[in-house]
Amino acid sequence: MSFISILLTAFALSMDAFAVSVTKGITLKNINMKISLKVALFFGLFQGIMPFLGWAAGIRFESYITSIDHWIAFFLLSFIGLKMIFDAKEDDKQVSYDTRCINDLNNKELIVLSIATSIDALAIGVSFAFLNIDIIPICLSIGIITFLMCFIGVLIGKK
Repeated sequence: MSFISILLTAFALSMDAFAVSVTKGITLKNINMKISLKVALFFGLFQGIMPFLGWAAGIRFESYITSIDHWIAFFLLSFIGLKMIFDAKEDDKQVSYDTRCINDLNNKELIVLSIATSIDALAIGVSFAFLNIDIIPICLSIGIITFLMCFIGVLIGKK
């Protein structure tokens, strides 16, 4: 995998965490450097660990998955696409927005958000298992880029 491919993959994987970070920046009342670093650290850490976990699972089950991997991808992507379509239709019906700002940053909420935004990184990690690549530099790149993007995202949300 080329350096540019790694950077683009890391940047793409960081976008959902970036969006959540911007939202956190908007909804939190008192944003300071410590809060920005905390949000960025949670998201960067989870985005960096999840590809490794996916890679480890992919390596372990490679012999079982190889013959049906294209069907797994087809069904997963179909499910996600249909779910997004149906969720969008439901969201149109429920148009109420909570505009309250909150004072604290809940660690449990950050963990849930970090896991939710890094599921795609887990899936990418599984695909890395089939590419026969060195996973550690890729995971570090993903984690660092996500950290930087989320740090910037919180500050953008503050503005």
